[in-house]
Amino acid sequence: MSNQSLVEHFEISLHAPCGEVSTSVGVPTSFVPVTAILPLMRGLGEEVQALELTRVRQTGHTVSCHKGCAACCRMLVPMSAPEAFALANRIDRLDQPERDRLLTKLGLAQQQLARAGVLTQLSALAESSDPPSDEAIEPLNRAYYALRMPCPFLENEACSIYEDRPAACRELAVTSPATDCQNMASQRIRPVPVALRISTALSLLWADLTGTAPRLIPLPLAVTWAKQHHAEHTRRWTGTEIFEKALDKVWRYLSQEKARRESGG
Repeated sequence: MSNQSLVEHFEISLHAPCGEVSTSVGVPTSFVPVTAILPLMRGLGEEVQALELTRVRQTGHTVSCHKGCAACCRMLVPMSAPEAFALANRIDRLDQPERDRLLTKLGLAQQQLARAGVLTQLSALAESSDPPSDEAIEPLNRAYYALRMPCPFLENEACSIYEDRPAACRELAVTSPATDCQNMASQRIRPVPVALRISTALSLLWADLTGTAPRLIPLPLAVTWAKQHHAEHTRRWTGTEIFEKALDKVWRYLSQEKARRESGG
């Protein structure tokens, strides 16, 4: 989680629907920001999803996704508060010209969303104290996708923040033909199952730590949201508290997903 000198070492073993994930981690005992948990959470999410991809390939399917195939980069991407803070940190570390260029692109994206009449809804979603269900948000997803607006971080059909891309982007893969992805709303799209949605786990973690509602923040608004919530961004917790609460969210999500699959849901 961090380069802090005082750490506790833990062995993690998670039972995912497609297998077991085990790893070792050093957790700082000092006070750290919530973004310190992101490398661990991203790593766990990718290991769990790798098991799903292996299972898919073992059943004779081929994953169609590859670099340069960026049809999914026109979809509405939700981010958790910790991810939004981390993205704002990344942009702040850039040289001024590159920082200004990306902030301009984000501003233009928000202007396009405003002209399309969906910016107000997206802003309300980011600040909602009662996050809507997947079914309730589906019309907004479709309205956003209808714009076919490229992600502000897409450069030459490749992700310019690949190492720091949102968890939702890491989890999306399909086995349907790549040509079908020209319409990601099509019934022909066959997504690879996702056993652990890290953005959801991080949203629940943030809510637990702060005593607020879970947040799912649309990607084009994430940096603006993080700046508006700067005071929250400066809060610190012990590394062990963040770690224990994060693992609890992961374990609960995996348990529910495993039970759902076993019941045929």
